[in-house]
Amino acid sequence: MATNIETVFEKDQAGLTGLQAKDLLGSLIQFKQYVGEVWSISYESALVMVHDKLRMNVGGIAGLSFLVATRIKEEDEKIDYTKEDAAAILLRVMDAAPLPNASEADRIRAGAAMQATEETHHWDEPKVMDGRTYNELSYAGVKCRVIGTFYVDKASGEKLVLKFGGDLSNYYPNQGLKVYKPNGDALRRIVNFRDPERIKIDEDPLAIYEVRVGDVRYASTNRAFQGVSDVPVSIAPADLLAQKSALFGITRIGKSNTTKVIAKAVFGLRFKNAEQGRVGQLIFDAMGEYANVNVQDKTGKGNPSALKNVWMCHAKGDKSDVVTYGSFKNDNDPGRRFMLLNFYADENLQKGKEIINTVFQGMDAQYIKNFIDIVFESPEPGDFSASTRYKRHVFAYRALLFRAELKPGEGMRASTSGLFNPELIKALTESKDDPDGSHASAAKILQKPSPSWAEVGNALLGLRDFIKRGDKTGYKDFNETYINRPKGSGDSWHDTTLMNIMDMTFQSGWRRIGNVIPQHSASVTRDYADDIYDELVAGKLVIVDQSSGEPEVNRGAAERVMWKIYKKNQEVFRNGKKPPSLLVYVEEAHNLLPSGMNLDEEARRNIWVKTAKEGSKLGIGFVYATQEVSSIHRNILKNTANWFIGHLNNTDETRELCKYYDFEDFEPSIRRAQDKGFLRVKTLSNLFVVPTQIRIFDAEQPIEE
Repeated sequence: MATNIETVFEKDQAGLTGLQAKDLLGSLIQFKQYVGEVWSISYESALVMVHDKLRMNVGGIAGLSFLVATRIKEEDEKIDYTKEDAAAILLRVMDAAPLPNASEADRIRAGAAMQATEETHHWDEPKVMDGRTYNELSYAGVKCRVIGTFYVDKASGEKLVLKFGGDLSNYYPNQGLKVYKPNGDALRRIVNFRDPERIKIDEDPLAIYEVRVGDVRYASTNRAFQGVSDVPVSIAPADLLAQKSALFGITRIGKSNTTKVIAKAVFGLRFKNAEQGRVGQLIFDAMGEYANVNVQDKTGKGNPSALKNVWMCHAKGDKSDVVTYGSFKNDNDPGRRFMLLNFYADENLQKGKEIINTVFQGMDAQYIKNFIDIVFESPEPGDFSASTRYKRHVFAYRALLFRAELKPGEGMRASTSGLFNPELIKALTESKDDPDGSHASAAKILQKPSPSWAEVGNALLGLRDFIKRGDKTGYKDFNETYINRPKGSGDSWHDTTLMNIMDMTFQSGWRRIGNVIPQHSASVTRDYADDIYDELVAGKLVIVDQSSGEPEVNRGAAERVMWKIYKKNQEVFRNGKKPPSLLVYVEEAHNLLPSGMNLDEEARRNIWVKTAKEGSKLGIGFVYATQEVSSIHRNILKNTANWFIGHLNNTDETRELCKYYDFEDFEPSIRRAQDKGFLRVKTLSNLFVVPTQIRIFDAEQPIEE
């Protein structure tokens, strides 16, 4: 009796799983959308025979559209998921393919066309072609790429789930496969499919959330009767976190709109998961279109808007969750914070120096290189000699800043205390070769306890000349005595760092330092990079308006902030804690990221390359947008997981793109279709490229629940 009960139970279970398998696989197959038969297949491609009538019934078959091939029949009530035939093969239409009778068919068509020449009727009409011939010639071949296989398997807990494999595990050349064109719900399930085994909710509770970013679009000629233009395409915002994402396309093709749509999707996570969803986002806004209201962004009411108003997308939105920074005042943004630094402050000497270094990038003069190599690091407290030299360096450096017209605060006064010994002053005063009196003048100034910074600058010019021509001026004799003095260190009075700073005062390099004036303020008491990091950790959207200012300065500021983010998150990671998840957007990325042609060691140490290679474990992701694939460093490209590709107008760029995923299939379309917002999208959890028309950004449009 027990055996019979067990047998009945097993049959019931088998029947239940059979129904479940049919529901899962059947949801991808629309039997009324039948288009033809696979007549040849391999691991990489399939040839499908299609009849014109069937093609017309489904609204046509566009290039690069999806088709589904299967042996599952509509009348099958149940499916044994363990059988090899229990699968749906996903195909992508690539081009026409000749049937075996192609030559004869072409001959007949050509003859019919000749008969219709100079007639009003077409050659396919009954006046020219009989019905039987017309029917036979209506068959055509379609070449398809095998994208992968949908199948059913058990997940944890014995539950059946739909899975996708990115290949074909086996095929039989003498077994038929019926082919269907998915649309509606079936197409929605296909393009938005995510393997449930990959969604580890316990590891990432945000992975379950999806946001609609657009609709399926196969071609530039996007006609309503094709039945696919209203099929939504969604992304999982969590795919972007701790990952690299690329946005490529020529100017005015919709990259900025896509960036805004993505940023809004990530911002909206806070309304879905209040604890985990507050993801800090940082946007380096090259053109000021995210931080400022502009006419290209409109709300549903037609009013101009901006990404900074994205907090309005939800009833629980908080204006303080969006923060804007810039180097200049903006009357339309009274709450804007300024990216300013007090270059004179002790704690900012090296930070300011790093910003100044950026304005000299690409300059080959040796005195410039020598200056760039200077690093302000306080010596050990007990080293009196090193401390004196360091103070002398700072003294000269601040005089250089003043010469470049960076204004010090009232409390930042020059002090000569302990910096210039009486023997040096005496040697300067008694210089043997001082035709313009600059040495004697320097001696008088450097004897003052607190000369003005303008006086210090002039004095250092005289001191430099005194040292440089030491064998004629008497400095050489003084220095030999200084070196050999009792209990001395044996070092010269001057050192390389001091001379390199004074060389900048003498040469014209000081003029270029003036480029950083917009980033200096004597009243600032805190580093803006620290403020930005704290805002990000608090889960805010921070927009840095870089539409004003010198490119080198903007680049330096962005790199400083990125180094701050990297080092702070690295510190958290080293302490055995999970770093905060932060997402950085780089608009017009070619202005900030190292060139794709720059493969030297310095480029490899660049903060953007370093973040691309190591940022994932530190919780740092970034989205970069630009016009050219080749302009991006290859180490960044190789570590990119999410791709949004618009129109590229030359084969050099599309050829570079073809190295990644299956974008080779889309190369002709990417070069040909110039429609704004028409992108090919591949994200981390989407296992194949989906051609998509991206939605128009509306900051205030409510977030989908």
